[in-house]
Amino acid sequence: MAQGTGSINSDYKDWEWSADAGERARLLQSPRVETVPKSGESQGDSLGATSALGAVFIVVNAALGAGLLNFPAAFNMAGGVAAGITLQMCMLVFIIGGLVILAYCSQASNERTYQEVVWAVCGKVPGVLCEVAIAVYTFGTCIAFLIIIGDQEDKIIAALVTEPEGAGSSHWYTDRKFTISITAFLLILPLSIPKEIGFQKYASSLSVIGTWYVTAVIIIKYIWPDKELAPVEIPTSPSTWMAVFNAMPTICFGFQCHVSSVPVFNSMKQPEVKTWGAVVTAAMVIALFVYTGTGVCGFLTFGTSVDQDVLLSYPSNDIPVALARAFIILCVLTSYPILHFCGRAVLEGLWLRYTGVTVEEDVVRERRRRLLQTVSWFLLTLLLALFIPDIGKVISVIGGLAACFIFVFPGLCLIQAKLSEIQETRPVSWWAQVSYGVFMVTLGAFIFGQTTANAIFVDLTA
Repeated sequence: MAQGTGSINSDYKDWEWSADAGERARLLQSPRVETVPKSGESQGDSLGATSALGAVFIVVNAALGAGLLNFPAAFNMAGGVAAGITLQMCMLVFIIGGLVILAYCSQASNERTYQEVVWAVCGKVPGVLCEVAIAVYTFGTCIAFLIIIGDQEDKIIAALVTEPEGAGSSHWYTDRKFTISITAFLLILPLSIPKEIGFQKYASSLSVIGTWYVTAVIIIKYIWPDKELAPVEIPTSPSTWMAVFNAMPTICFGFQCHVSSVPVFNSMKQPEVKTWGAVVTAAMVIALFVYTGTGVCGFLTFGTSVDQDVLLSYPSNDIPVALARAFIILCVLTSYPILHFCGRAVLEGLWLRYTGVTVEEDVVRERRRRLLQTVSWFLLTLLLALFIPDIGKVISVIGGLAACFIFVFPGLCLIQAKLSEIQETRPVSWWAQVSYGVFMVTLGAFIFGQTTANAIFVDLTA
């Protein structure tokens, strides 16, 4: 993208809320990314320590997760392998484009996190909407994580107590609500209370290995299926042209790494847009292979009978799959506190802006407020997870918000960034980039509206 002469809305003095407090609260900083000073503070100290190869790993790490369990069901909803892969490939172009746009706007605005870039480039209203969207998205994702824990524990317990498939549990200690609650209180809540979460970076790396193992198991189980597996119906085309769009929430939820991408870009040794373009392209291609392998092989194994969580389609007594379930539980146990930290940080930033209190002045009350926020967040997500047992319904809601982070906010940032450039004449490339931004906003709004309406009138009312 051409670097024009001009300034982006980075003057915070005309904001009605306290900008200083919110700016100092470094929100959504990835625990796996080294914090670096703003590029204007010190020319010698402004460069990070992350190499291009390291950045590829971090972006892949951010993209891959428990969302891959829903990809076989997404291929089923899309109407088959051809429709699912085509949809992924088309969306991948804009997913990569959004990541590049965020880096460009981060460099132009001299901001280091996603929401700070939106605040600086687009102004107050889009900035507040972005922060609210991040809070809601992380809240919904935490609910999905707790549901996943329940799904995997049900199967593991069924194998341990040798209960028949589909039989109801006769023991109170094997009840789904009890197992989710005890796991959440003993493991997730203690990990969510600390102010910093950098200590989880090693466990997070182990959880990434777990997601790769899950993909390998699903592919191997397709190549060498169990002998007792009955023939399944494999659709080859969508039932209607609108059915293809039902897979969009899962794809958006799976590939959404945009919120954590801005700190990664600024942590690089050479934070250049061109280099970043190569980094995110490589990362997204890797993620594409993982998601496609999981989606295609899981879908072809179970066809139209595949569950929303593909691991639920396998028998409880399958040892390799049981190990995959354990890895997924580990992945979720480490990911919930990170997502909660992000949501809590956004709420904290909104509170500081609203009250006008600086971080330094609010040290005494911060701990008490953090405990209240953590316990309230934890109890609400746990309560909803206990009574929403289907992960597909949660993903259908938060997938629409993921589309906003991938398409809408980057599109708005690109439009505003180009409009703020001072140029005597505007070349064709300028109009092309503005048109691209408008198209991204339109596409993101369509995906958000379609998936949200479908979730409300079909999934949640079913």
